[in-house]
Amino acid sequence: MSTTSLKLPEDLKERAASAAQELGLSTHAFMVEAIRLATEQTEIRAQFVAEALAARAEMLESGTGYEANDVRTYLRKRVQDKAAPRPATKTWRE
Repeated sequence: MSTTSLKLPEDLKERAASAAQELGLSTHAFMVEAIRLATEQTEIRAQFVAEALAARAEMLESGTGYEANDVRTYLRKRVQDKAAPRPATKTWRE
């Protein structure tokens, strides 16, 4: 494992130490976990954006998509019944 040095403002260092103590962690363990969580969230967000861009590209290429009201109705039904049928795609290009 490599070593990294962090220069923190004194108030943040004190707050991190206090939060770590509250959780029963060392300050080091607290910071490692904070960095791990931030990294994970950044990766999840990047994956979400990549999937959204791919879906948009597919929609633009195919010229089909879902009507917003159909999607809302589907999601409401899906919350109640996992077997709810997906809405039909519709052509949006003329």
